Order: sequence, then C-alpha cells, then structure tokens
Amino acid sequence: MDFDDTPAERAFRTEVQAWLDQHVEPRYRTGAASIGIANVDNDSYGAECRAWQRRLFDGGWAGLTWSTDHGGRGAGIMEQLIFSQEQARFSVPVGLFLVAVNMVGPTLIVHGTEDQRKEHLRPILRGDEVWCQLFSEPNAGSDLTSLQTRAVRDGDVYVVNGQKVWTSYAQHAEWAILLARTGHPESGRLGITYLLCDMSMPGIEVRPLRQITGTAHFNEVFLTDVRIPVTDVVGEVDGGWTVARTTLGSERAMIGGLVNTLAIFDDLVALARQRVSNADPVVRQDLTRVFTNARLLEFLGYRLQTSLSQGRMPGPEASVLKMMLSLQLQLIGSLGVRLEGASGALWSEFDGDHAVWQHRLCDQFAVRLGGGPDEVQRNIVAERVLGLPREPASS
Repeated sequence: MDFDDTPAERAFRTEVQAWLDQHVEPRYRTGAASIGIANVDNDSYGAECRAWQRRLFDGGWAGLTWSTDHGGRGAGIMEQLIFSQEQARFSVPVGLFLVAVNMVGPTLIVHGTEDQRKEHLRPILRGDEVWCQLFSEPNAGSDLTSLQTRAVRDGDVYVVNGQKVWTSYAQHAEWAILLARTGHPESGRLGITYLLCDMSMPGIEVRPLRQITGTAHFNEVFLTDVRIPVTDVVGEVDGGWTVARTTLGSERAMIGGLVNTLAIFDDLVALARQRVSNADPVVRQDLTRVFTNARLLEFLGYRLQTSLSQGRMPGPEASVLKMMLSLQLQLIGSLGVRLEGASGALWSEFDGDHAVWQHRLCDQFAVRLGGGPDEVQRNIVAERVLGLPREPASS
C-alpha cells in the first residue's frame, strides 16, 4: 500500500488546495463536526448547492474524470479522489448533486446512449439538473430484485405505476433514475428495466418524510400512469439490473467517502476537555476507539487510492468502507451526546451550529440504511470476499 502522492499527484493536490482556499466562502469553513450536516428544508439550501456546483464547473473542477465532450476535464480517477479529499475539509453545499454527479453521470457514461449523454451530462455538471434515485420500495428495500413498480409498453412510451420510498432530495429533483418491472411479476432481476424519469411529468406525487432529525431528507414518491418515453430506457429492456449494479457500486463508494471522521475526532477531544475529566478511563477508551476507527477508514481509503493510482479497479473496498463508516458514525453520535451530559438530551432548532451531536446521533441511520443496510453489506463481504455460503433465502 502506498501512502504518499507521486510528484504529479502532489502538484495537483497543491493546485486544488490553492483553488479551494481562494473560492470557499468563510461560512463554509466550519468545525469538522458539522461538516456534511445540512438542513435540506432551508429554502436557500438548493440555491447554495446549485451555486457551488456551477462554481466548480466554471473553475474546471466538476466531473474531473468525465471527457471534455461531456463538460469534464478528462483527468484520471486519482485526480478526482484527491479533489474529493481536499473538498472534504470544508462544509461546502454538495448534497443535492451527490446523486447526479456520483451515481447518474457514471452510469450514463457507461450504459447511456449518446443522446442521453448529450442531454444530461453537461447540465448535471453545470448545476442545472438535480437528480434523485427511485429504487427502494416499501416492500423492496434491502432486496431490490423484489420490486413491484410496473412499467408497461404503450407505443412509444412506458406507462409506470407504483410507489417508491426513502428517496433523497426528491422534493428538489428535476429528474430521477427509476427501476421498474417490465418482465413477469416473478422475474426477479431478469425483468427489471432502468429508466430516466422527468419529475415534472403528470402522475408524480412527492411526499416528504419527516425524520427524527426534524428535516425531510427522504421522501416517498407515488407514480400513477406516468408516461416515460422509450428513448429514456438506459441499457436493455429487462436488463436494468446490470445498469443498476453500476449505480449501486458508485453509491457505496460515494457514501463511504462522505465524512472525514478523523477531523471530527478532534472536535470530540475538544468537547471531552470541556465537559469531563481527561482522566476518565471510559471516555479515553471511547475516544481511542473513534480514533482507531478513523485511522482504519483512512487506511481503507489509502488502499482504494493505491488501486486507482496504479490503474487497477478496486475490489471489495467500497462495501467495507461503507460498512466501517456506518459503525463509526454510530459511535461518534452516541459519544458526542454522552459527553454533553444532561444538555445532550436537549434539542434546539438545527441551523448548522446548534445540536450538532444530537443531529449526528439521529442522522446515523441515513448512512446505515442508505446504499444498502449494514446487514446487506456484511452479507456482501461474507459471500463475495470471504467465500462463505450464501444466506438462506426466505420463502
């Protein structure tokens, strides 16, 4: 494993740091504990996300690995990783474009038609199109292959009916990636088709889901006789599971790299010094556990970085990284609230500076469930990495 940048990578990192130091506004240079936390209900949040994405595009930093024909820079994966690492030092508003840039774009580049790429890739990078992911359903979350949303061919369109749930940012999205069943109801993964869905079409109803944090990050979406053109099919009809695997792999890697928990450790140490004795052995043990996990996440990142730097596709790092982050966020939220003592039970309206640890305690489940819950990730590691027998299927 290589822990050091090559000379070219070091020069690129210096260039990135200089640009970010010049263009990141002071209000986004907050304490590490609040990085990655945003109030999506705030009317200004969407505008801030669009403005930052446009600033990245104008500066030549959006879609670094995408070709110049699609609005990118044509750089390597390593450059994108370095930029993401440096951007994570700040609380810049990127939430609304996580799906579009990290999941939709890579999927369309691999599986989309040329017309689909021309229509969507550059607008995504410019900050013109917010996307959401219409995959999970009330009875098909951990097991997407059992989804029941139905798409029936009617001339030049597919008529879609069904319900989706746990859809991030659907209330802000102009477009969605949608999985629907086009084959026999019992066809499993062989009868699923991957579609692009214009969220402004008639028959789409978005209902925000108020979470324990008080915000509505997730939504449920109802589709009634929604007519999607056949030109918005991605990949083969009934072959959408292959396309979806590209999206899901990108999602796990994205979630695993969302939060710099080593920086949050410093905030936990500062909180411990304010509220409890430095000699408290239980607190010291828990802080040590946070630090150890943070270093493990860092080393997993180095392993991923080494693969990319050497031009190799990473193996199971994405699933392991995502699973480890879930465990770390659980520990961070619990410890932060406990260190606050009695005041940890209080909750004020969250505005980016208050109730940070309470928010982290409650918001951990978004990462632990999103992109495949912890239990599914463990099965993936057990079966695909360790070679253990498959989990028995329920009848």
